[in-house]
Amino acid sequence: MKFVRYGPRGQEKPGCLDAQGRVRDLSAYVPDITAAALLPASIARLQALDIDSLPIVHGTPQHDLRLGPCVGQVGKFICIGLNYADHAAESGLAVPPEPVIFNKWTSAIVGPDDDILIPRGSVKTDWEVELGIVIGQGGAYIEESDAMAHVAGFCVINDVSERSYQIERAGTWDKGKGCDTFGPIGPWLVTRDEIADHDNLRLWLEVDGHRYQDGSTATMVFKVPHLVAYCSQFMSLQPGDIISTGTPPGVGMGQKPQRYLAGGETMRLGIDGLGVQTQRVVNQG
Repeated sequence: MKFVRYGPRGQEKPGCLDAQGRVRDLSAYVPDITAAALLPASIARLQALDIDSLPIVHGTPQHDLRLGPCVGQVGKFICIGLNYADHAAESGLAVPPEPVIFNKWTSAIVGPDDDILIPRGSVKTDWEVELGIVIGQGGAYIEESDAMAHVAGFCVINDVSERSYQIERAGTWDKGKGCDTFGPIGPWLVTRDEIADHDNLRLWLEVDGHRYQDGSTATMVFKVPHLVAYCSQFMSLQPGDIISTGTPPGVGMGQKPQRYLAGGETMRLGIDGLGVQTQRVVNQG
C-alpha cells in the first residue's frame, strides 16, 4: 500500500494511491498518517480495505494536487552518515566501523515537492538522495533478526545539507542538517510488503537535468535491519520515527570543482518503487 498525505501545508489529510495513481481518501478510517496508523494492526486493517470503494480525491498528485510529507507528527528524524563507501571516499573520510548517527530536526520536514530554502549566509548547500525507513512497531534493544517486523515502510528523502555549517562551524553535524525545508519526505510511504528487495534499489538525483547521483542500496555498508537494531540500542524507536540511511556518491561536495546550490535550480530525485521528488531551490539572501 502507498500512503500519502495531501492538501495545503499544515492541513494535510490521509490518503492512499490506487492502481491508476489516483489519491483515495482515508479520512473515514484514520485521522492522519501518524504513529497510530503505522502500527502493524492498523496497517493490516487499512490494507484490507477495498481501495476502489474509497472516495477519489480531485486532482493529479504532484501536479495540481499537493502532497505533504508522507508521515505526520514525526517524533525523531534519525540520519546515518557515511553509509556508502564511495561517498565516504569522495568526502575524504574513512568508512566508519559503526554507523554514524546524527539528527535532522523535525521542523526541517516538508513535502516532496515543496521549495528548498537556502539559509541566509549559506555558501555550501548540498543535496543527498537517501532511502528512508519509517518505523511501525516501536521498541528498544531490537534484535537484528527481528528488525524488519518493526518497519512500517520506506520513502524517498533528500537529506539537504549545508556543508559549511556541518563541517566548518564547530560542534556536531546537526547544525548543517536541520535547517528549515532540509527534510523533504515522500511522495508516498510504501509499506514494506511492496518492496521485494530493499537491498537492491536504484536511487538517483539530478540538478537542472544533470544527473549527479546514480547509485544502489546494494552498496550500503550497513543494511536496513542492522540500522534499525543499532539505533534501538541508543534510543527507543517509536511509531512514525524515520531513519535516513545515507547517500551514494555524487553530492556537490564531492564534485571537482565542488558544486553547491545557489538558488533558482530544480532538483529531481527518486528511488525505484518509492516515487520521485521535485524541488525548486530558493535563496533567502
